[in-house]
Amino acid sequence: MNKSRFYTLALSAVLAILSLGTTQMAKAQQHEIGLGLGAGTYTGDILRIIDPNQLGIQGTLFGRRNFDNAWSLRAGFTVSRLNGADSISPIDGVAMTRNAFFKGTMAEVSATMEFHFLDYMSHRSTTRFSPFGFFGLGYGLFYGQGQSYQADPFPGNYAVGTVIVPFGAGIKYKLKDRVLLSFEGGAKATFSDNLDKIGDETLYLPRYRIDPGTGNQVLDPASINFGNQSDRDWYYFLGFTISYSFHQIKCY
Repeated sequence: MNKSRFYTLALSAVLAILSLGTTQMAKAQQHEIGLGLGAGTYTGDILRIIDPNQLGIQGTLFGRRNFDNAWSLRAGFTVSRLNGADSISPIDGVAMTRNAFFKGTMAEVSATMEFHFLDYMSHRSTTRFSPFGFFGLGYGLFYGQGQSYQADPFPGNYAVGTVIVPFGAGIKYKLKDRVLLSFEGGAKATFSDNLDKIGDETLYLPRYRIDPGTGNQVLDPASINFGNQSDRDWYYFLGFTISYSFHQIKCY
């Protein structure tokens, strides 16, 4: 699937969800549309821990259906900029010699279930906020460019598709009767080890060579092309969302 086709399908899916929510408003308790902005980062073979020096921007457009005062279903389209480089925060001397790097854009569609711990939406509630947790499923396409090691014979552009499992927590606040603000963060587990262009296709080359100047054994940059084959890449997000609520006031 090419990039333009994926964006078209993703936007169509979000609009279909929002359209369905609008047409069924008379039967539903509440629907919302919203957008968000924040920061994202990744962990994998280049970054083992979250590095504040290697963050990217993230934006999202979503629709939400509130089933009751506790449970909600959220579906949306998210774009995240992800990057990492051995030269900025090498995890060890081998990584410094490897000199891998990547940068690119993750485009995803996902659906998550949200659980609210407090009844903050009711007009009879004594609180205007609630902590919440969420868990879901999605699919993303990552379009990047980079190199997996110093002597990578195929540097440049690449694309990776993967299933995504997002989960996390946050807090929501009712600014007005129909305007909701939330601060949230979480993680997204992928089923790919190639977001950073370093997967399990290791070339088993000699790791050392003889330095002609000193006669000593040194790491050969042309052979440092490996990562951890026992895990998959993750990425993370932290940011704000604002949404507008469409709800029906029943008269008795």
